[in-house]
Parts: sequence; C-alpha cells; structure tokens
Amino acid sequence: MADTGRKQPVEILTRDEVGALARQCSVRAPTGLRNRALIAVMYRAGLRLDEALALKPANVDAQQGSLRVLHGKRDQARTVSLDDGGMAIVQQWMTRRATLGIRNGPLFCTLDGKPVQPQYVRNLMKRLARKAGIEKRVHPHALRHTHAAELAREGYPVNLIQQQLGHASLLTTDTYLRHISPAELLALGKARKWDLEDEDA
Repeated sequence: MADTGRKQPVEILTRDEVGALARQCSVRAPTGLRNRALIAVMYRAGLRLDEALALKPANVDAQQGSLRVLHGKRDQARTVSLDDGGMAIVQQWMTRRATLGIRNGPLFCTLDGKPVQPQYVRNLMKRLARKAGIEKRVHPHALRHTHAAELAREGYPVNLIQQQLGHASLLTTDTYLRHISPAELLALGKARKWDLEDEDA
C-alpha cells in the first residue's frame, strides 16, 4: 500500500511558467479574471490557499499596495505587500465582481457570490499547467514557495520574508529557501571568487 502521507518534493516555478499559467485564464470571462487575480495573490503576495480564499474586498488596500490576512496559520493576522502589477490584476477582478452585483462575501467567489472551494483551485492549477505545457507538479502552494524563492534571489532579508509568509519560525522560512535550485547555488559559488594569489603571504 502506498504511503499517502509522504510529502511530494516542492517544485519552484520560473517567472515564465507562472506567466504561462496566468495566460491560460481568459481576460474577458469573469471566471478568468477571478482566477488570474487568485494566482496573483498566491504568487505575488505568497498567500496560502486558505488565506487567499478567506480575503474580503475590504482586506485589499490598493493605495498601500497591501492585503490584510485576518486569519493566517495559528489564527494570526498580518499585512502583506502586493506589487503594483499584482494589485492591478486584483482590481480588474474587483471591478468585474462589482458589475456582477456581488456586494458581500469573499473576494474570490463564484459568479453567484458563493465561496470558491479549495479543491476547485487545486484542480484548476493542474488544468492550467497541462494547457501551458508545464511538466512540473503545479499546485497552489508551489506559487507560495516560488514567491519566497524570488524574494531570496532579489536579496530580501530572511526575517522580512518570514513576516511576508507569516511563519512563526525562521527555521520554516529557511526550509522554504532551501528549495532554490542547485543550478542557482552553483552560479552563486562562481560569482563569489576567493583568489588566494591576492592574499598576503
């Protein structure tokens, strides 16, 4: 019998791969706009799937470029940043949502205002990956891991990444960052030279 409790290795997506996922979503159909916005908050703000699905329109601050997560892991609240590009995608969905007459409920809802179910999003990620020709295992949490890896590559300190992700411990953040590919680590080694010939005897 297979060990169903065994964790799968984490896949880090490239920026092009995430772009390919988002491009599979319609820019005209309401569900396409919603799904693009959902991808944006998981990828560009690093939210867990349940955190993204729990957002309400009032939790979005376009002027500050932030999202307010009220019930993160261990029921901890936090404010996270969302870049201008990601926020623009979220605002497109919010505008369409309003034209559909949806006034209450979660930000990411069905066309009749009901909550989007987590399993729908997991299936969506697999479907979009197939359409985009991505062979990696693609799931919502991969977008969060990708966000963390990108922040590390861009030079943000680990404690700041920890706060963005809502980790209680720096050890958890460190585990995320260990998934940066070996090729990148090798490139880092080549960039940091230590020439003994330049040292004083």
